[in-house]
Amino acid sequence: MAMMMVMTMSANAMSYTAAKNEALFLSDKMAYELNLTASQYDRVYEINLDYLMNLNGRADVFGIWWDRRNADLRYVLNAWQYDKYITLSHFYRPVAWKSGGFTFAVYSHYNRGHFYNAHPKVYVTYKGGKHHKPAVHREAPKMHDSKPVVHNERHMAMATKSSRSSSGHFAGRR
Repeated sequence: MAMMMVMTMSANAMSYTAAKNEALFLSDKMAYELNLTASQYDRVYEINLDYLMNLNGRADVFGIWWDRRNADLRYVLNAWQYDKYITLSHFYRPVAWKSGGFTFAVYSHYNRGHFYNAHPKVYVTYKGGKHHKPAVHREAPKMHDSKPVVHNERHMAMATKSSRSSSGHFAGRR
C-alpha cells in the first residue's frame, strides 16, 4: 500500500525538462512586466525552477515551496516590483491543480513560445537546489555595544566623530 502511494505521488512530479521550460517562460514574463535587472532575472529563474521542481501534486501547489518562493522573491525584488508581483495572479499563483495535473496561469496572458528576453545566464548551468534552504531575509542593522553597525564611509565618519567626543578610553582627553 505504501509503495503504491509513493508511486502515485512521484507520477505527478514535474520532470526536470518541463520545470526548466516552465520556469524560463514564467521568468521571462516576470522580467518583462516587473522590469527586472539581469541579476534579478537570473535569481528569479532559479527561484521559479526550484519551486517547479518541487511540485509533486496538488498539496505542493500552495505549500511550503510556494511560501519559500514568495519569501525568496521578496528578497530579490525591490518594493515596487514585489507589490506589483503580488497583484498579478498569473505570477503570484502561477500553478494550479486541475483534472489531476498542473496548469499554468501565465499562458492565459501570453502566447506560448514568445519570449521578450534572452535566456538568463544561469539557464544552462543552474540545475536546481540552491533555494532549498529558507530564504535569507533583510534584517534591520545589527547592534553591537549599543551602536549601529556602520554601512558606508559617511556614517563611519559621523559615528567615529560622535564616539570620540563622548565615550571610549580617551573620553574627555584632548
